[in-house]
Amino acid sequence: MIILRALITGVNGFVGIYLSEYLIKNGIEVWGTKLPHTSMPHQISSKIIVRDMDIINKENIFEIIKECMPDYIFHLAAQSSVALSWENPQLTININVNGTLNLLDAVRKSNKNIRILLIGSSEEYGIVKSEIISIDEDYPLNPTNPYAVSKMVQEYFALQYINAYKMDIIMVRAFNHIGPGQAPTFVVPDFAKKIAQIEKGLIEPVLFVGNLEAERDFTDVRDIVRAYFDIITAGKSGQVYNVGSNKTYKISYILDLLLSMSNKKIIVKSDPSKMRPLDVPVIRCDNKKLVKLTSWSPQYKIEDTIKDVLNYWRINI
Repeated sequence: MIILRALITGVNGFVGIYLSEYLIKNGIEVWGTKLPHTSMPHQISSKIIVRDMDIINKENIFEIIKECMPDYIFHLAAQSSVALSWENPQLTININVNGTLNLLDAVRKSNKNIRILLIGSSEEYGIVKSEIISIDEDYPLNPTNPYAVSKMVQEYFALQYINAYKMDIIMVRAFNHIGPGQAPTFVVPDFAKKIAQIEKGLIEPVLFVGNLEAERDFTDVRDIVRAYFDIITAGKSGQVYNVGSNKTYKISYILDLLLSMSNKKIIVKSDPSKMRPLDVPVIRCDNKKLVKLTSWSPQYKIEDTIKDVLNYWRINI
């Protein structure tokens, strides 16, 4: 019996933890990389072969690829915060663009036919015309923040490696994903963590918020990783696949859901410092290409995901 081997860069990140669990359940041998001096969650660390790796270190990547020789690579290691990309665009470009180039070069030099899944973002589409209900993969890219630019450039470089070196690379543009364990640098876990802190009397019962009118296509991370696995096994090299639910929710609706789940009276106040320099009003995923390829559909309802996120922070603060 042949056992397939997968390498997940950024395995101890939010998505990497869920993806590794899903792959292990499906009989895949999982290797993973993490930054030095960061830790692995105890519940999965014993089932994964883990190596320290700095995505900016070309030799470090090559040695790990040479040792692991995976069948699949899920490239999750990234600077994924839009807010941080405005604060430090140089870091974002260095990790997301130069780091990806280092990985692609290491795979090219390995002389092994490794299938790579590169994770892009719906942010690459930028501001969408008001008459467009949902965005498919052919919609023109118009990134409006440094993070989105870095992901678009990553895709363009991948196409060069596909054309020049015949490498097996598939790209996804992931729409917003949420779930228990996500860092509070993102809006949903930020709200949930603060509500949990308020419930325990750790902070005042006031929630400072940014733009509540933006609409986002939120998908549970547990559904996202199923889609990633389906795409890397069934997708066509050189193709881009949107990953999202084809449903949007206003940030205000997400906040109202969270507030309704708490028995504390919480005051909501607008904070101008939480407003982005340029925010995309509506982002909705047209996932027909993914559904046609794999028959994938979300299994988690938004209300259940939001409840799981809030309960995670109730336990972990």
